[in-house]
Order: sequence, then C-alpha cells, then structure tokens
Amino acid sequence: MEEQSLHPDLPLIQDASLEGKVVLIRFDHNVVKDGIIRDPFRIDRTIGTLFHIVERGGRPIMMTHVGRPRDKKTGEIRCRREESVEPIVRYLEHKLHTRIHLADFPVEEGKGIAGIDTSINLAIKDLRARKIGGIYLPNTRWFQGEEAKDERRERFTLQLAGLADLYVNDAFGSWQPHASTYDITRYLPSYAGFLLQEEIINLHRVLEPERPFLAVVAGAKYDTKIGPLNAIYEKVDFLILGGVIYNTFLCAKYDIRIKGVSEEDISLAKKLVEKDARYSKIVELPYIVESDTLEGRISGKYRTICIRDFKEGASYNYILDIDPKSFEEPRVKKAIESARTIFTNAVMGFTPHFVAGSQALDHAIDKNREAMKMYGGGDTLQEFKNLCPGLYLSVMDDANYYFFTGGGTVLTAIEEGSPYGLKPVEALLEAGKRQKN
Repeated sequence: MEEQSLHPDLPLIQDASLEGKVVLIRFDHNVVKDGIIRDPFRIDRTIGTLFHIVERGGRPIMMTHVGRPRDKKTGEIRCRREESVEPIVRYLEHKLHTRIHLADFPVEEGKGIAGIDTSINLAIKDLRARKIGGIYLPNTRWFQGEEAKDERRERFTLQLAGLADLYVNDAFGSWQPHASTYDITRYLPSYAGFLLQEEIINLHRVLEPERPFLAVVAGAKYDTKIGPLNAIYEKVDFLILGGVIYNTFLCAKYDIRIKGVSEEDISLAKKLVEKDARYSKIVELPYIVESDTLEGRISGKYRTICIRDFKEGASYNYILDIDPKSFEEPRVKKAIESARTIFTNAVMGFTPHFVAGSQALDHAIDKNREAMKMYGGGDTLQEFKNLCPGLYLSVMDDANYYFFTGGGTVLTAIEEGSPYGLKPVEALLEAGKRQKN
C-alpha cells in the first residue's frame, strides 16, 4: 500500500490496535438484486480488510446498505426480502468457513427498523468469546435513522457506536454522508480500510492523469450527471458519451427529438453543446441504433442510422445502442488509440437486448496496450463481465487495468476535485486529527 500517496491525517487500519476489540466495519456490499448476488466482486475486494481485523485479534461487526428501500417522496421504508443482506452473509460464511450471526430487529410496517435493541447483546458476547466469526447487521437503509434528518439519526448513530470499540470505513462506493458512513466517526476511533485506501490512491490517477485523457460516460439520466459531467469535461482531452446522456446531447446539438429524452434535459444539455463548440472535446459516435420499441431487439423494428443524416426538427424513436462500426471512425479510433489514461463509467446499450455497442467499446479500449484503463460503477463492471467474459478474465490481473468498486464515487470525487472532498473521507480526516491530539 503506497501510504505516501495518502493524506497524512487519514487514519489507517494498519495503525489501529485491534487485539480483543469489537470492530464496526462499514462495507459497500450492495451487490444483491432480487435476493441474489449478481457479482461478488465488491465483497471479494473487502476480504483483505476483514482478514486483517481477525488476524490482529479484532471481532468484526459488519454492515452495508442494499438498494434503495426508502421512498424519497413518502419517506416510507420497505424492508423486502429482496434487499436483505442474508445472501451476503451466506456468501461470506461459505468463503471464510466461519459462522456469522445475522442480527434481526423488529420491523414497523412502512417505517423500517426503529433502532438496535438489546437482543444483539448475546451475539456480541458470543463474538467476544469467539463462538462466532462475526455479526452482520441488517441493511443499514432499513433503519429509520440511517438517512433521517432528525433526532432519529443521532439516536441510531449512538446505538451503532455502542456496539463496538472502533470503526472502520471500507465502503468506497458509499459516498453519501449517512449515519453509518459519516456521523459514526464522531463517536468511535475511526480508520480507513485497505480497499478505501487503494481506491483513494487510484483516484489520483484519474484526477492527475497521464495525457491524453479519455473519459467514456453513459447513463440513464442526464440531470443527475450534470455536475460530474461538467467537471469531467474540464479534466479530459476527449469525452465519449453513451446512453440517454448521449441522446440528450444529440437532441440539444442537432435540434432533433428522440423518444425518452425530456425537454428539460435538452435545455440543460445546451450548455454542454455551447462549451463543446469552443473546445471540441466530445467525440461523437456517428452510427446509432434506432428502435421502435423497448421490448427487445425485434427483427424489422430496429435499424442503424447516422447522425450526419439528422434533419433539424426531426423526431426519432428510441436510440438504444451504438453500432460497432462507430469505433472504426477515424476520430473515434484516434481518441481511443492515442489516450494514455482511459476512465469508463458506461454501458452503451439498452441491456439485455442491445449489447453490441458495449462489447465493441470494451474491445476497442483493450487494443490500446499503453493506456491505464480504469473502469468504475457496478453496472459497468457487471456488463463488462457478462458481455466480454473472456476479456474480463484475461485483464483481471493486468497492471494496466483497474476496477473501481463505485462509479458514482469516482464521478463525485472528480466533481469535488479530490478524493478528500468525499464526505465520508472528510469525516475520517477529521477523526484522524482528533486521534493525533
């Protein structure tokens, strides 16, 4: 671990005294969809921290969020089995050959879990006595206090702090300042886990890239990516867009309409179009796939069209993929081949039906043997693994590839200008200063 690349105030797990201590660890094990682990990559990346704690005599209490159980409009919290941490517990038990206690607390219908009660004390006693290998708390977002803005948050934070002797954050993908990632550092000695340290070090390669720097960004919503997109634009030499973000850009630039793109988003995208008219960083993918339906890749219902044929004021059906021949275009090819740093947070097509664009992108990037290639985001990694399994396996140990566990975190760090601008990391720095005094 290149400790010299880390902020001197960042408290590191390797400096913590762990013998006989109960250690509360916040992971980003948000890998469960519909009750099934789709890809254990994020879990596996945290095993080093877990081993270190146990080997140094620590007793782990683990926690993560899964999904978004809270309705933003109504505030209702739905504790569904599909968003339980149980599959994570079973996976860890199988991988580590140990018994992990899954804590269970009463759920109020529509309100979630009020808090941590004394029923957990027996399990903590067994943990201290080494009768069990660890404890895993329920989905943190099932607790009323995790995202609350009132006294429930403080109460939940104090309950978490009461469980342990110290706290470790190894949840790079969980950048939002919630009770379990942010507030908790005020009440327990706090440290950065090994994964968090590694991700921060590699973030510097995106924030201070070897040039030319190419970023590939796609997404299903334009409005949520405005801040990061503007920050990335300032940082890159070339920018390739995909998904709804690209569709929105095309609408704004060519004065067309594409199904599924809102007028509001088109208005927002005009600023990016104006900026690019001056700096010309966006590398347009000329061949796109238009579909009459979202139902699937149905013969006769989709076709490749070229953006050079756009007519001002024209309307088009859904644009659901990039045609692979786009990556043979001279400007596109040059941008990818000449880059020395490539950051990809993108699925190019509407999966699972339209996958050719993503496959072509990943193979085009791989042909550049000189560049540092960095991928971020759960969906980006999942689709890379699913669509190009042979390539994925062949590059897992390649020093010129790095896979971040959280794409949103990378985008937020770019927007902040530093990994230390991320709120949970900021909280660790403050804790580190207090712990030195």
